[in-house]
Amino acid sequence: MSLPKTDKIWMDGTLVDWDAAQVHVLTHALHYGSGVFEGIRCYETATGSAVFRLTDHMKRFERSARMLFMDLDYSVEDMVDAVKETIRVNRLKHCYIRPLAFRGYGVMGLDPIPAPVNVIIAVWPWTTFLGEEAQKHGMSVGVSSWRQRTVNGHPPAIKATANYLNSSFARVEANRHGYAEAILLNEAGMVCEGTGENIFIVKDGILATPPISDGVLEGLTRDSIMKIARDKGIEVQARSMVRTELYTADEVFMTGSAAEVVPVGSVDGRAIGDPGPITQDLQRSFFAAVRGEDSNYEAWLDRI
Repeated sequence: MSLPKTDKIWMDGTLVDWDAAQVHVLTHALHYGSGVFEGIRCYETATGSAVFRLTDHMKRFERSARMLFMDLDYSVEDMVDAVKETIRVNRLKHCYIRPLAFRGYGVMGLDPIPAPVNVIIAVWPWTTFLGEEAQKHGMSVGVSSWRQRTVNGHPPAIKATANYLNSSFARVEANRHGYAEAILLNEAGMVCEGTGENIFIVKDGILATPPISDGVLEGLTRDSIMKIARDKGIEVQARSMVRTELYTADEVFMTGSAAEVVPVGSVDGRAIGDPGPITQDLQRSFFAAVRGEDSNYEAWLDRI
């Protein structure tokens, strides 16, 4: 993905020029992955721009930092306001938002605690993550040979920069094998998630997704889809599932803040088919919610 430049990036409470937003090469996080982040989207609605579940994202951001003993020096409310300010100053109607907290310059070594904590917020225009064709017609995915990070190794509850090394391994492997995306299993062999997405299956009208206890990120798009589905009267299960359930599912789709809601057309070369009715219905309802077209979910929108 080529990054389009915007005017300003928020760095430790100050808006700086895009090209001036730089760090020292001996920054701790550059060497040891000592950072946490979020991926958030701002959508254009009929009554102005709005960020989807911004406060919830910032609460998760604060939790991730707290679990790594990182003092952000900013409250959730401060960071919500900073996101809005950064979007406004860059004059964007819709965008992707990347908050990042990281251990900065000053010390070297595996103990990150003495290093200072820096916080940045960047925004830029970004449409679809996996492509419009994938959103409309589904994508091919493959189960990766790489396993998901473990709950007692790299805890998925922490949205840490270091956690995504195996996601990179799995994505590169998938692309080299001709797949658009990968699915990782956990160390017990249960279906876990994609490289940056949660996964759902539909079987006999029931919607199922792996539970948090199997090592998946507690995704906010995942949570939103589960809420929307239950509001429609669809039975939703968070349960462990084996690989072969992906092959025999009536429908499969993936969710994430970047990916949004993307149907899966095949798994390991086994056809699932065109996007099914439940997938399409949930996808339509999700986009109606994020674009302010469904008043039932207005509380999920932080207006700019």
